[in-house]
Amino acid sequence: MLHSPSPRRRLPLPALSRHDLALMVITMFWGTTFLIVHVAVQHSGPLFFVGLRFVTAGLLTLLVFRGALAGLTWREAVAGVAVGVSIFLGYALQTFGLQTVSSSRSAFITALYVPLVPLFQWLVLRRSPRPTGLVGIACAFGGLLLVAGPVAGGGFGIGELATLGAAVAAAAEIVLIARFAGRIDLRRITFVQLLSAGVLSFLAMPVAGEPVPGFSWVWLVAAVGLGAASAVIQLTMNWAQKSVPPMRATVIYAGEPVWGGVVGRIAGDRLPGPALLGAGLIVLGVLVSEWQPRRRAAVPTPAAGEPVSVPVPVPVPVPSPQPSPRPVVAEEEAVAPSTP
Repeated sequence: MLHSPSPRRRLPLPALSRHDLALMVITMFWGTTFLIVHVAVQHSGPLFFVGLRFVTAGLLTLLVFRGALAGLTWREAVAGVAVGVSIFLGYALQTFGLQTVSSSRSAFITALYVPLVPLFQWLVLRRSPRPTGLVGIACAFGGLLLVAGPVAGGGFGIGELATLGAAVAAAAEIVLIARFAGRIDLRRITFVQLLSAGVLSFLAMPVAGEPVPGFSWVWLVAAVGLGAASAVIQLTMNWAQKSVPPMRATVIYAGEPVWGGVVGRIAGDRLPGPALLGAGLIVLGVLVSEWQPRRRAAVPTPAAGEPVSVPVPVPVPVPSPQPSPRPVVAEEEAVAPSTP
């Protein structure tokens, strides 16, 4: 008796939505900014560069969405300033730390925002992460350790402390965007958070004792170009994180060092074997973070003393065998006279 082969069961891998793809494109672009900022801060102070970058982004947003800004509410203003403060702290502290901390060590310390997001998500949003999400975060963080490769020695000075503060600010930004994204107008909050981040950077210059740099096409082109990109990026993040959970967005953002390594390889840096392994762990973390194993249907258990009903098979009537039809054609051929 032949049996037809049973279909193989496939793992329910998560499909990538357009929101996921948008965040991936953002992460790819972020990987290129390390080299751009590294060159630009050689001609400008960190606060001036960050301020010019985000004021440019805010003004471009104002030009594009000036019709929608008339309906700005206090709720949107407060939400935009809150996200803007986290953007200012994250970019300013990281740029400041890069003056004294190597890029690989800075990337390692900044990567601490990956495990911080579930903690902030639980504290702010009161959402307990799923076990698969925690496994995905662990894979991504382990991959970041291999990709970044902390430099041995050097101690933990002011540059490292500033970079650690940037990691906390980056985690807060992701959770705050998820907290406000579904309740406010994306165009208005994007304008407020970008402009507030730039203004805060300029206001912090006299406090930090940073002078206005001399004119240079390097910091001008870099700041204006990154400012235009920041406007598009921030608007896309606010739109995408309305549908992408914070933990999944965090794992996608964790691919930033991978793309930074690719850009560095193009620029002449060699990506070692452990870094390639780390890149694979980050991709694995993206898949595992949203993998949901199928649950078997629960069988109801009868209460104590309740009779258990056993299904009784219903007899199926078997049709009686019918005689096979007479081979009429064969008989006619047998009695047919032969033709000359």
